[in-house]
Amino acid sequence: MIEIAGLTKSYGATTVLDGIDLSVGQAQIAAVVGPSGAGKSTLARCINLLERPTSGTIAVDGQDLTRLSRRDLRQARRQIGTVFQSANLLRRRTAAQNVALPMRHAGLSEAETRRRVGDLLERVGMRHRANHYPSQLSGGQRQRIGIARGLALDPAVLLADEATSGLDPDSTRAILDLLTELRDDLGLTVVVITHEMDVVRSIADVVAQLDHGRIVEQGAVADVVRRSDSGLSRALLPLPPAPGAERLRTWNVRYEQDDVSPVWLVQAGRELDTDIAVLAALVEAAGESRVGRLALGLDPHLDDRRVTEVLARHGVVAEPLEPPERVLLHAVRDAGAGAA
Repeated sequence: MIEIAGLTKSYGATTVLDGIDLSVGQAQIAAVVGPSGAGKSTLARCINLLERPTSGTIAVDGQDLTRLSRRDLRQARRQIGTVFQSANLLRRRTAAQNVALPMRHAGLSEAETRRRVGDLLERVGMRHRANHYPSQLSGGQRQRIGIARGLALDPAVLLADEATSGLDPDSTRAILDLLTELRDDLGLTVVVITHEMDVVRSIADVVAQLDHGRIVEQGAVADVVRRSDSGLSRALLPLPPAPGAERLRTWNVRYEQDDVSPVWLVQAGRELDTDIAVLAALVEAAGESRVGRLALGLDPHLDDRRVTEVLARHGVVAEPLEPPERVLLHAVRDAGAGAA
């Protein structure tokens, strides 16, 4: 659906985006993450051609937007809806009037505009707020109106630039559920620009990390967590800090397969004939997959190769920390109940 190749954007001598390659499939949710100044919002503006790339191509549904005339580009942009941080609603227009604005600019009839505004407000659960002004709405409600406005021209792609920034947890969850519902019901391709890893874990199919204008890592969310111990992988599935006091060998463990047994720790402890202490653990769903990251405490006299081999048979990758750390725990025989 979206194919970006060799995308570069410079302002004078400053290069903000440097050779971006990114693919997002039909009806996928892609998250673009990175620190402030990494180029995330510039990438979003390039995707809908609010910013012209310095070089490279951006194709949406097979059409290269960078080669279109101004007239053709105006038509092509109807395929891309945008939801901005804080919704950016016009404060002197009602919710319904804000949603209607793109339709009126596009020349839709008054009857068609009224019908479509009503349908969109119903879809985002805001029909009862149609005549309210932005100042009369909560942050989450304003963002719902912003999403309805982004859908005004029936786009195939929806860009959400920090759409949940500043929202409370309940409102954030509601907006993420709505974006997922739109993807599933309408077949929308959604690109989410965010710095919140909870957002990525909650809804994204694929993730790309920007750093200083370059994509340094990308892939399916579950694959990124399983295949590496990179900064992005750890940020997506962070472990709480493990307390310390008793001397054990600490191992970092992460799920490598989809079908890791929920009782793998029990089985591994029996095979190694040892106690396994769970120092910290986080196991979550990422799309249709389960991903996990654990810190385990093991007898430092165990053979490292044997530990690695036994745990690998259960679908997890294990790496010992050097040197052995002091950790506070109650070593539990056949540990693992409730940890995975």
